[in-house]
Amino acid sequence: MLRSGLPDHYLTPDDIAAMFKVPKETVYQWRKKRTGPPAFRVGKHLRYDPAAVHRWATERMAADEAA
Repeated sequence: MLRSGLPDHYLTPDDIAAMFKVPKETVYQWRKKRTGPPAFRVGKHLRYDPAAVHRWATERMAADEAA
């Protein structure tokens, strides 16, 4: 279900890869290099807050336009 255009559940690395049409390995590299959207661990699983992913994408778009 969507709320304000965002999913109402935490996203997985597979969701992020699908969302940005990149390989899942790229998502893991973003995390390792601290260049991707912020994630947190639930046990051994990575999860992403949809609002934080949206903010990250918006910041990246703004940075790209300013360059």
